[in-house]
Amino acid sequence: MKLRSISAAVAMMTALPVASQAADLKGDIAADYDYLHELFVDFHKNPELSFRETRTSAKIAEELKSLGFDVTTGVAGTGLVAKMKNGDGPLVMVRADMDGLPVKENTGLEYQSTVTQVDMNGIEMPVMHACGHDVHITSLIGTARRLVAMKDNWSGTLMLVGQPAEEVISGAKAMIDDNIYKRFGTPDYALALHVASNVPAGKVVYKSGIMFSSSDSVHITVHGVGTHGASPHQGKDPIVIGAQIVNALQTLVSREISPLDPGVVTVGTFNAGTKNNIISDEAKLTLTVRSNDEEVRAKLLAGIKRIAENTGRVAGLPEDMLPTVELSVTSAPTTVNDEELTARLDKALRARLSEDQLMPYVQRGMGAEDFSEFTMTDEDVPGFYFYVGGTPQEWMDAAKEGGPAVAGHHSPFFKIAPEPAIKAGVEAMTIAVMDLMAK
Repeated sequence: MKLRSISAAVAMMTALPVASQAADLKGDIAADYDYLHELFVDFHKNPELSFRETRTSAKIAEELKSLGFDVTTGVAGTGLVAKMKNGDGPLVMVRADMDGLPVKENTGLEYQSTVTQVDMNGIEMPVMHACGHDVHITSLIGTARRLVAMKDNWSGTLMLVGQPAEEVISGAKAMIDDNIYKRFGTPDYALALHVASNVPAGKVVYKSGIMFSSSDSVHITVHGVGTHGASPHQGKDPIVIGAQIVNALQTLVSREISPLDPGVVTVGTFNAGTKNNIISDEAKLTLTVRSNDEEVRAKLLAGIKRIAENTGRVAGLPEDMLPTVELSVTSAPTTVNDEELTARLDKALRARLSEDQLMPYVQRGMGAEDFSEFTMTDEDVPGFYFYVGGTPQEWMDAAKEGGPAVAGHHSPFFKIAPEPAIKAGVEAMTIAVMDLMAK
């Protein structure tokens, strides 16, 4: 037999077990899907707001306890950590975020959410899973079910994390502050996924490097001197000063950051005054700031403080009345996929998923994620984050032909096709964990 023929035969023999394992995994996930679908519907109908995820956390804990995990609830308030030791090996963390959004659902789905809940500010709000976290936690449970069924094939410690309050970019940091790593161990690897409405259902999407931008919430309080609207010369108008700050902030990205470095400074709210003929003594602005680089991030934040304070000086405010700037009221650093880990898992996923199921990730916005709080720690945990598609191709094609638009995340019309999304999430995550913990 020629050398080339021998090599081909060996390659074929090696590929057969991998192909067989992939087929078995798909079949097992398909057989388990009815159970997972019931969970998904329950989670979707009963969403909970940030740091209010008591029912959700309890249900996840119940599911994982029934599989044999050692579950600790009450981490960072409503979070949970579930561990299973299965011999020697790495500690692999899989994280799923649990919270919904203060949005009134208008999808028309038969399992549409109709619940309301009192938020952290004491206000009763409608609640909806308008960002797919119901897919994330269902996929977490589905992955746990597959890994428990395959315990003979992996070795190490599995740590599953139900994270609260991702939507307010606070939950991951709260878990770190609650000493999650000191209490439960520092992961050798940390993994997470997110369903995406702008990706065809069932696709798996990732790349090495940047996945999500940094996010910083900034609050600016402009102090003024109140007076009658007919006598502006007797006061200091915080609305005018605030407006000047808003305009000046636009120069940060356009004139101080390289055009090759993305950045966003958005003023989301501007509140002041009580009546048309009264000049207020205060105006409040809130901003969101995004970047893909920690150096750019620091420059933007410093620039906001400089512009706000010096605009106050230009307006003639005394030093003790300059605008008050609160930087990073809530924040998260960039989410970056570890290069070495991504290369390893890319190889594993390509060996077991069809080529047309995989898509390269292209960043098209500056969304943020607080998963980075788990990786950008003193321990420097390698992280891998991927998307699974949630919208059937036919929905996308119909939208292009003038049909119903595909709703984006955080929309009251947001909906995904759960079956392909959950199956893809469970399959890809199971493959990734199994590769990292293979015997």
